Amino acid sequence: MAQRWSFLDVCESDFRPLVAIELAKSAKAETIEWFTKRIVDKKAKGGAQLLVKPLLTEKEGENIYLVGASHLRLLLGAEAVGLVKECNDNSMRTFTYSSRKTFKDFADDNHDFLTMAECQYIIKHELENLRAKDEKIIPGYPQAKLYPGKSIVRRLLTSGILVQIFPLHDREELKKLCHSWYGRVKVGYQPLDDIRCYFGETIALYFAFLEYFTFALIPMAVIGIPYYVFAWEDYDKYVMFATFNLLWSTVILEVWKRICATMTYRWGTLLMKRQFEEPRPGFHGVLGIHPITGREEPVYSSIKRQLRIYLVSLPFVCLCLYFSLYVMMIYFDLEEWALDYHEENDSNLSSLMLFVPSIIYAVVIEIMNRIYRYAAEFLTSWENHRLESSYQNHLILKVLVFNFLNCFASLFYIAFVLFDVHLLRQSLAALLITSQILNQLAESLLPYWLQKRYNKRMKKRLCSPKIDKDLSLVEQVNLEKEMGTYCGTFDDYLELFLQFGYVSLFSCVYPLAAVFAVLNNVTEIYSDALKMCNVYKRPFAEPTANIGVWQLAFETMTVISVVTNCVLIGMSPQVNALFPDSKMEHILTVALVEHLLLAVKFTIAFVIPDKPRDIQIKLAKLEFESLEALKQQQMKLAVESLKE
Repeated sequence: MAQRWSFLDVCESDFRPLVAIELAKSAKAETIEWFTKRIVDKKAKGGAQLLVKPLLTEKEGENIYLVGASHLRLLLGAEAVGLVKECNDNSMRTFTYSSRKTFKDFADDNHDFLTMAECQYIIKHELENLRAKDEKIIPGYPQAKLYPGKSIVRRLLTSGILVQIFPLHDREELKKLCHSWYGRVKVGYQPLDDIRCYFGETIALYFAFLEYFTFALIPMAVIGIPYYVFAWEDYDKYVMFATFNLLWSTVILEVWKRICATMTYRWGTLLMKRQFEEPRPGFHGVLGIHPITGREEPVYSSIKRQLRIYLVSLPFVCLCLYFSLYVMMIYFDLEEWALDYHEENDSNLSSLMLFVPSIIYAVVIEIMNRIYRYAAEFLTSWENHRLESSYQNHLILKVLVFNFLNCFASLFYIAFVLFDVHLLRQSLAALLITSQILNQLAESLLPYWLQKRYNKRMKKRLCSPKIDKDLSLVEQVNLEKEMGTYCGTFDDYLELFLQFGYVSLFSCVYPLAAVFAVLNNVTEIYSDALKMCNVYKRPFAEPTANIGVWQLAFETMTVISVVTNCVLIGMSPQVNALFPDSKMEHILTVALVEHLLLAVKFTIAFVIPDKPRDIQIKLAKLEFESLEALKQQQMKLAVESLKE
């Protein structure tokens, strides 16, 4: 098999490995030959027209192949996926090969015009679009059925023939990025453009949002400290603090939209046109014809999907919510026991015991969240959504509803049923701090420690006699293929969402929440950077123009926080004293204040544009030029038809 593809070393002397493909050790030779041939074949024959080279290792039976592409193929691929690049006139336009000379820094011999992350994204797109033509089975595996239009990579994965596909690190660029990103402790901004060039826009946007959110929390933290120290029972000042918090939470989210638009315009993803979304790899059904595209693809009844959602998924989610509430009531029994123990003993130990139920409950919450996440992923996949966007929306909805209730139900119960401000403050602090510590341990420190141990073992094993000049590449691939797989930014955004809830929902009760959030996020930036560069395999870049549905989730949290803070302040003894005779007048006054604050919030959101004025002008100008070009093309066709 090595000889079969060795001609590529001659045909493409500057072969640059970008992506690694690991096939099962038991994969049959005819299957490997068929798959690699489909990768190399021309597009007209249903291939990906890429370059493949086997990785020669000391281990017997390993089937690892390196995939690259010629410079011309990558440029044509950039046009196919709709990449947007900067032109010589400083405008951003969709790249086309025919107009390549008009783009900044383009030259026929400049192989750095496309970033490595963009090249890997193009290769991933081409591999995922390898689809069966006339094949009925995968050669060598009669049980692995194929039909026209079926994703070959997906079928190989589900059949256990293909182990994984992952992009390779650029070790030199990674060292530079590590040094500028987290190599030294500094007060300053992250190298977001470098992160975007190396990891892609989705990950760069997460770190941009994490950085922005951390800086935005600083005013709340600075104001919260004196409120905590000097004005603990002064509810008049807490009204001012809560009002500032509500306005602050609205403004920072609106300003983030503008910052996000500016960044993604500079990166080109704000202009990327969303192509017709193809079926997600996990979608299955009876082969049919799509009514819009006319392509052959799996068809699945929407009625069956709705039945699965409402008769299985929805009852399961409700059952999980009930179980979460049941666990919450056990927590309150523990709180009552700890309080009785403290009253009987009244010692330093009994004082510490008061925090034990909250800490135990926080640990249980984290465990339940993680178990439920796996169940939600299984259910959402079983619902068989056709589009990836639909799959993600249903998954996020399931997870957010459960996590919100699981994390905040006890706080709402303490605040609005037990009316115990002291216990609310204590529980909020325990839940926030414990969850932050557990997340740091589970997501960063533990994986980093395990990966360091594995790297040491691998390096000792690979320090045996050199096999050839490519040993460094062999070592790199062997190290990276055993690294953990980064599962996306879902968990990272979820952690920030819950943190935002702790800070905003009960700000008038525990002003120090913002202080702990800032401290956590500073360490989170460094630990997440370390995780991305040293713990996980390099993820494929994914172009994106914003943080997606998470923006809506954060905005929804601000609306809920208006209601909770107004009710908490309205329940205070000082406010109650203003309405000694009329309970209804008290309720109506609190409701009026809450509606006024919501009106102010929505007014601010409406007044602040989502995109800066200069970005709006540039987008409008590009749209006008596109319409003019279309008119000229239509006029040209009309003139030619008249001549005939």
